[in-house]
Amino acid sequence: MGIAASWINPIEGSVRWRGIDPAKASLRASYRKAVGWLPQNVKPMPGLTVRENVAYIGWLKGMSRSDAWDESRDALERVKLGSLAERKSHQLSGGQLRRMGIAGTLVHSSEIVLLDEPTAGLDPSQRQIFRDLVPQLLADIQLVVATHQTEDLDAMYDHVVILDQGQVRFEGDTDGFLALSAPGTPEGRRAEAAYTQLIAREV
Repeated sequence: MGIAASWINPIEGSVRWRGIDPAKASLRASYRKAVGWLPQNVKPMPGLTVRENVAYIGWLKGMSRSDAWDESRDALERVKLGSLAERKSHQLSGGQLRRMGIAGTLVHSSEIVLLDEPTAGLDPSQRQIFRDLVPQLLADIQLVVATHQTEDLDAMYDHVVILDQGQVRFEGDTDGFLALSAPGTPEGRRAEAAYTQLIAREV
C-alpha cells in the first residue's frame, strides 16, 4: 500500500493513476491529491481537534486553508463523525480514529482511496459502522482495501486480488473467489476456505 500511495519507492516496476507517475517529482503532488491513503495505524497531530486534523490533511494536499476548513465538516459528516468535530483527536477510540483518517482522504476529493487493514482490531460495533460506511463511499470514489479479515469479503467488496509472496494467485469477482471453497462450507467461512484451497494448490 505504501508503494501505491507513493510513500515507498518500488524496487522495480511502476505505479500510475490515470497516467500520472508519482516517481516523477513534478507529478507527485497531483498523484497524492487524487490518491488518498489510510495506513493501518492512524496517528493524529497532537493537540488538534478532529476537524483540525482533517483540515490539516487537506492543506497538506494543496488546498487553501479556508477550503480545507470548509470541506472538513462535510468529510466528517460523511464518516459519521460530525458530532465529534471539536473533540481532541487523541480522545477518539480506535474505530473513530480510522474514520477520521478516512475523512482525511475525502477532504481533498480523492478519486481513489487506499485502505490498509481498516477493520483490524476493531470491536464488532465499530466494524459494523465501517461496513455500513463502505457502500456510501463507493457512490463517489473507488476503494482499494488490503485486509486479512476474510469475513468482510462477501459483505463489502466486489473484486478480489490474492497476493502470496509477491505473486498474484487470484484476481476476479468476489463470487468467483468464494466458489473456490469446498461444497458445504458454512457461509461465514467460505472466504477463508477459498483462500486455503487456493494457496494449497500453489504449494
